[in-house]
Amino acid sequence: MDIRFKTTFLALWEKYFPQAELPVVFYYTDEETAGRRVSADSSNRCLVANLMRVREGEALRFDEDSVGCPGGKRYLGFSDTIRPGFEYFLSCGIPGKLEGERYKKSPELVREVMAGAPAFKAPARFIVFKRWDLLEEPDDPDAVIFFARADVLSGLFTLASFDEAETGGIIAPFSAGCGSVVEFPYLEKASKAPRCVIGMFDPSARPYVEPDRLSFAAPMEKFVRMIWNMDESFLATPTWSKIRDRIARAK
Repeated sequence: MDIRFKTTFLALWEKYFPQAELPVVFYYTDEETAGRRVSADSSNRCLVANLMRVREGEALRFDEDSVGCPGGKRYLGFSDTIRPGFEYFLSCGIPGKLEGERYKKSPELVREVMAGAPAFKAPARFIVFKRWDLLEEPDDPDAVIFFARADVLSGLFTLASFDEAETGGIIAPFSAGCGSVVEFPYLEKASKAPRCVIGMFDPSARPYVEPDRLSFAAPMEKFVRMIWNMDESFLATPTWSKIRDRIARAK
């Protein structure tokens, strides 16, 4: 991480989104000294729940054993398996055997969704999450994740579209919470035109974030462009100044 770029973003963020929550980043590494490892016997092994600790300033490192949820292992690239009966778990369940989440209408529909679902293999042993202000020179973020209220989300959405002719440059795919902040933005980094990802719609993940927050994740290449565009964008106009003042008051 270029420390000058780190401090540039901090100044611009405070200028246009005063007192709004700082984002977190993630990256993969084989280094055992990066962040505090989340142990296998952690009281809460859900990734989204643990991200609250990162948002509060703790750098965390996960491996395959740190994530208790089978879906979490898959969406972080640590496993390519699907739990037995997943098509029933995500839909109607099996009476007397398995309670269904009812996120999809039928097992058949789940099978169709999973057949086209993306997947990837983690490129290293660990995934590290850090808040932006704690980044150090050796860190090499893959993506940046905001947990944003509506006004902040509006600004990020519009900024991401500022230098794009394509109207579909921001996506909101059906996904588990951890998929929307890791898997999809990680896969987008390989694209010729990386898209940003709005997420945290997953009702199973919602209890672990504030009721007025959604996530906005940007692959690092896209994020760098967004930052250098800030001063010449709508953020410098009287229109945004009204929203900027409201963001400051919301703190």
